[in-house]
Amino acid sequence: MNKTGKKNIRDLSLEEMKTFFIEKGEKGYRAKQVWEWLWKKSARSFSEMSNLSLETRNLLEDHFALNAILLDTKQISSDRTIKNAFRLYDGNIVEGVLIPTDTRMTACVSSQVGCSLTCSFCATGKMERLRNLNADEIYDQVAIIREQSMEHYNMPLSNIVFMGMGEPLLNYSNVLKAIERITAADGLQMAQRRITVSTAGIAKMIRQLGDDETKFNLALSLHAANDEKRNRIMPINEHNSLSVLADALKYYCQKTGNMITYEYIVFKNFNDELQDAKELADFCKHAPCKVNLIEYNSIDGSDFSNTSDEKIEMFRNYLFSRNIQVNVRKSRGKDIDAACGQLANKNEHAVVKLKKENIR
Repeated sequence: MNKTGKKNIRDLSLEEMKTFFIEKGEKGYRAKQVWEWLWKKSARSFSEMSNLSLETRNLLEDHFALNAILLDTKQISSDRTIKNAFRLYDGNIVEGVLIPTDTRMTACVSSQVGCSLTCSFCATGKMERLRNLNADEIYDQVAIIREQSMEHYNMPLSNIVFMGMGEPLLNYSNVLKAIERITAADGLQMAQRRITVSTAGIAKMIRQLGDDETKFNLALSLHAANDEKRNRIMPINEHNSLSVLADALKYYCQKTGNMITYEYIVFKNFNDELQDAKELADFCKHAPCKVNLIEYNSIDGSDFSNTSDEKIEMFRNYLFSRNIQVNVRKSRGKDIDAACGQLANKNEHAVVKLKKENIR
């Protein structure tokens, strides 16, 4: 419910909506019309539902809330990345990013308001976790960024990554419900293979993904392949050690047939030596995988810095020599704090930057 005490209409199933209309003396097929407005056309108010009578729209307004998120501000980077601050119905703010390239348009979305995991290199990890996002709030981020992709770059949204604020697997049911609506034939009709959920490593929930035989992609934020180092930067590792994670990942791959992506930020003088590369290659033996090497993006109050291009190249070459698929990822949107790990770094949302020279 929202502050008016009305039930969120997007919490209803299609059958529950049909029952509501019949009980109110309306035709049951109205439910399908409303459902299409909510999940296929991404309506953000009842007034947009133009094939419903004013009387029917007023009936919906009287009984339900449509807690659509609002675009609070947006900033456009010199590399065309768009960072959005989304205002939720309760006034909280989350961020989502459109990452454009010549061949794809990727939406990076949030799953929680803040985060509870306190990873030392991540700006969101320095925030308090206030609450989980509802499935419709996750869906709305995708819908808005999808519109931006066409509006600014005349290209359809092609990919979605759950790599924004929060730990997706600690909001499991809402993330899966959002993905169901985003991929459904009566939803946004995006392909599951174009969606990647990233986790810091919640072993129990990785196993649950396997049991649920999910079809979307899974990425693990690894960043160190020995427990001592990983404990220092990711406290979650103390209860989800690398051996426990390895067992969960094996189980997940066996159940789903999917490949894992390991995300590995290469920090200067921390995890950038040949020994670190060897430990990463050894960890890769546990499950079918590929590795993304990522440059570090600085945040306020962090002692970490990015390693040299030479060290990243050494890492890449060593992993190749061990027959591991590896990509080097360059950050996008650093000038507007939209790059990996930077969301909520400077969360002021006071200025909307819409310089035409940034849109090309």
